[in-house]
Amino acid sequence: MLTQTDTRLIYRNDSETLWIEPHGPNALRVRSTKSASMPIQDWALDEPAPPCTPTTPPPPPPPRPATLTNGNITASLTPRGRLTISETKTGRVLLREYTRNRDDVSDPQCSALLVAAREFKPIIGSENSQVTLRLESQSKTERLYGMGQYQQPNLDLKGCDLELAQRNSQASVPFLVSSLGYGLLWNNPSVGRAVLGTNIMSFEARATDKLDYWVVAGETPREIVQGYVAVTGLPPMMPEYGLGFWQSKLRYRTQDEVLSVAREYARRGLRLDVLVIDFFHWPAQGDWCFDRDYFPDPKAMVQELKSLGVECMVSIWPTVEDGTSVNWQEMLERGLLIRSERGFRAVMDFQGNTVHFDATNPEAREYIWTKAKENYGQYGIKLFWLDEAEPEYRVYDFDNWRYHIGPQLAVGNVYPREYSRAFYEGATAAGQKDVVNLVRCAWAGSQKFGALVWSGDIASSWEALRDQLAAGLNMGLAGISHWTTDIGGFHGGKPDDPAFRELLVRWFQWGAFLPVFRLHGDREPQQKPHSTVGGGKCGSGAANEVWSYGEEAEKVLTKYMGLREGLRDYVRALFEEAHEKGTPLIRTLFFEFPRDERAWDVEDQYMFGERYLVCPVMYPGMRRRSVYFPQGARWKEMEGDEVFEGGATAEVDAPLERLPVFEKV
Repeated sequence: MLTQTDTRLIYRNDSETLWIEPHGPNALRVRSTKSASMPIQDWALDEPAPPCTPTTPPPPPPPRPATLTNGNITASLTPRGRLTISETKTGRVLLREYTRNRDDVSDPQCSALLVAAREFKPIIGSENSQVTLRLESQSKTERLYGMGQYQQPNLDLKGCDLELAQRNSQASVPFLVSSLGYGLLWNNPSVGRAVLGTNIMSFEARATDKLDYWVVAGETPREIVQGYVAVTGLPPMMPEYGLGFWQSKLRYRTQDEVLSVAREYARRGLRLDVLVIDFFHWPAQGDWCFDRDYFPDPKAMVQELKSLGVECMVSIWPTVEDGTSVNWQEMLERGLLIRSERGFRAVMDFQGNTVHFDATNPEAREYIWTKAKENYGQYGIKLFWLDEAEPEYRVYDFDNWRYHIGPQLAVGNVYPREYSRAFYEGATAAGQKDVVNLVRCAWAGSQKFGALVWSGDIASSWEALRDQLAAGLNMGLAGISHWTTDIGGFHGGKPDDPAFRELLVRWFQWGAFLPVFRLHGDREPQQKPHSTVGGGKCGSGAANEVWSYGEEAEKVLTKYMGLREGLRDYVRALFEEAHEKGTPLIRTLFFEFPRDERAWDVEDQYMFGERYLVCPVMYPGMRRRSVYFPQGARWKEMEGDEVFEGGATAEVDAPLERLPVFEKV
């Protein structure tokens, strides 16, 4: 049965109810369920939608479809429930459900295959189902972007098979941008799968009580991304101390190490904005405070850092050590820890048996923030690094507040957003206007909680470097404008190895043109632990400062620190634009030049804002590279005087001391 109201198309058949309704300008939300009533969760669409003026003419008699128009997007629903979404002005089909059945013999695609577009497979013993959406691909030449951060080199995701799950170095943000002029958000945080095939596109949620997605039509990728961020939330402004250079390594083990690094940067006349004190600066996991055996006077340490112009950043893990942490018993009694369904409570065995705090519980989020404020805020530490849960442990069926914790029991997950929310809510309540959470993962809408995502514990290799370019650009197109990567990669890399020094230099040059410019990594050889107890029982990697890689490399690295500092006003303006409109800082060429067909083919260059064309060097020994200059502008070397005309390709020099970057003139 097909009915409609002023703002909604409604289809009912047997146990299914389908709703199609406007949600923001030029956008539609589609929901379907087999529950008795439509579930109320809004997930990423929990922001008030901007106003719009939809039209729903009276439904014509069967077999003609009913329609709902919202600006430049129109939904057409047949009496048998098949949905087509089109561009209003031209009638061009953007998306059509892939249905192959005999329900409507007048359908040209009537078929004995009996494949449903909206498939619900019940999960025995649960109110949830495994849900799949199938859509017909409208063009073999369609290009798809976004979807978050995946460790693979493809910028164009058409043809890719993507796991919808959070892992260390993988952030599933299921919003895609199509070259056909639409964006689609798969609005369900369940673990699942997206197959972006050339014949069928499918989205799967392994456990949910409804199908839920959102579609927006736009003439350009900019319109599409900005429309998406308008309904999922704008990021806060990056604080001033986030615009420059950040120094980090696996961990600085003592207060003396921290201060010696900051003093050396100051002695060399190098501006340092943020210095990170990473994990295991605490007596036990879940204490959320400094181990005074190794950090005897945190207040004096922070005061000296501030006198040098450096903000101190600390790593806050979500883990609580069983029986060892001073907070364990209280959190256990108050129900603030994630739970096992039965048996021994264990989540992760790293430097002890640990359990994560329950980030989906507002009381637990408040508890963690209170502890952080008491133990770190008293020293004037403004910025918190919130590390994510390890990837193989997930929340299962958290709609019903039940937890099954253990390897590969993953069916639903919401951790990345809720971890960010914990510190965003606490910080804003405490009066901090601009909040930054450096997190390993994110989901749709995480940007509004100040999520600054880094690309996780990746390899120190040229292959990993190339993967990060695609990852960062696709994250921006998925609404996560604040993004960075471990310069040099995380795993391995020897500071005295000439081959690694070359990789580090090229990565560092590229890092100067990322939203956040941060040097981090676990270098070799390893430094031994100080002791067997408290903050001393965890070792660290080798030195990872700009002077750690020899004089030749140091000269290049310090040059690019100065170059980034010279861009401070420009970077600030880019973050302001992201805060006001949701525009990513690093942009594909087609984002800035959508009418230039060749710009859609380029995957190894990008725009840093609207002004700078950045051409990373991502292969060892490369000293020249091909550059495409987009149409509609002339391009001048950033370090030189040569000017290139738009619409042309040229071979340019790329000596080790210089990254090819061109300014639009």
